[in-house]
Amino acid sequence: MTLVEAAAFVAAAKAAGKRVVFTNGVFDVLHVGHVRYLEEARALGDALVVGLNSDASARAIKGAARPIVPRAEREELLAALRCVDAVVVFDEPTADALLTALQPDVYVKGGDYAEQGPPEAPTVRRYGGEVRTLQLVEGRSTTDVIETIRQRFCR
Repeated sequence: MTLVEAAAFVAAAKAAGKRVVFTNGVFDVLHVGHVRYLEEARALGDALVVGLNSDASARAIKGAARPIVPRAEREELLAALRCVDAVVVFDEPTADALLTALQPDVYVKGGDYAEQGPPEAPTVRRYGGEVRTLQLVEGRSTTDVIETIRQRFCR
């Protein structure tokens, strides 16, 4: 979805009395940890909107070698998951602008943000939203997948 389409989706969901959950990330090399996280995020409400970092944004965050999977494919994979109701791509390093525009009821990030909180937390709190962190699936990360591939095939 475009930002305009995502805003209309969120507005319609809220008008219907639904609780909208939002999360964001690179979601490069989709794996079971991502799926479990997204399912858990979706369980916190009635609709899940996923903000997806563009390729340029992913490179800025993860380094020049990333993403491995191009944005259009990452977007298609996320949209195909039954727990995901909408996907919107953004170019910035954080999802602050998306959160300001969409104002979901709940903003969710992984447990790696539990201690210091996600950088977008002040934005969410300003409009009265709730910030939640979810446990990561131990041993399931894109970094782990890449390392396994290196160990098995790059000798």
